Amino acid sequence: MIATRIRLMGRPHWLGLYAMILVGWTALYGMALPADLRAAGAVYGLDLLAALCAALPDAAGFGGLVAMWSVMSAAMMLPTTLPALATYDDLASAGAETRFSHLVAGYLAVWLGFSVLAATAQMALFLIGLLDPFGTSLSRGLSAGLLALAGLYQLTPLKEACLSKCRAPMMFFLQHWDEGPWRNGLRLGAVCLGCCWALMLLAFVGGVMNLAFMGVATVMMALEKLPMLGRWLTRPMGVGLLAAAALTLATGS
Repeated sequence: MIATRIRLMGRPHWLGLYAMILVGWTALYGMALPADLRAAGAVYGLDLLAALCAALPDAAGFGGLVAMWSVMSAAMMLPTTLPALATYDDLASAGAETRFSHLVAGYLAVWLGFSVLAATAQMALFLIGLLDPFGTSLSRGLSAGLLALAGLYQLTPLKEACLSKCRAPMMFFLQHWDEGPWRNGLRLGAVCLGCCWALMLLAFVGGVMNLAFMGVATVMMALEKLPMLGRWLTRPMGVGLLAAAALTLATGS
């Protein structure tokens, strides 16, 4: 069974998906501001870096921020949905008519919409002084609020409902199969967005261009969608985020 799965996931459309993920992470690495520039910001002030770094909101503009968030969303979210895509591929192997590329396109279209909203939020928060040019919160209240929002959302029925569909992708596809691959992709993207939007907004706490945050968040969101392990992670993560929010308010760290 495992050998068959490995063989099936080595077909051209899978290799194209892996390449997309690799290119996305490579692009993020290229866009991430190096440690020495961050250190220079602490010494010389962020205004200097805002003038020098093309990846910053005031220099890149809204379009640049949308592109950055789009790459980040694709790089982080595609790995979390690999089990669902593998299930879709199983249906093709069983003789069902599928369009893998249409499904992925629909999925990414939803995250493109999220990227527009996230870029809008980042630009607005930067302009009013709540984010630094690197996309990191300058406000204890904002950081605590985002942590508390993510923590509370982890405990909601809506979060659990979305996760239940991600954890049982076969039932999800069979329920909506007649809608076709594009709309299936849109639905899958909407369900995935329902699982992860609040955690993605924690980028404003950890730093929008912080590769360590991106990596940890991707792993946690992927684990949370696994049928067995994920059930033991969601609520503890919520409690941990609420505790982090309280600690942030109490200490300012």
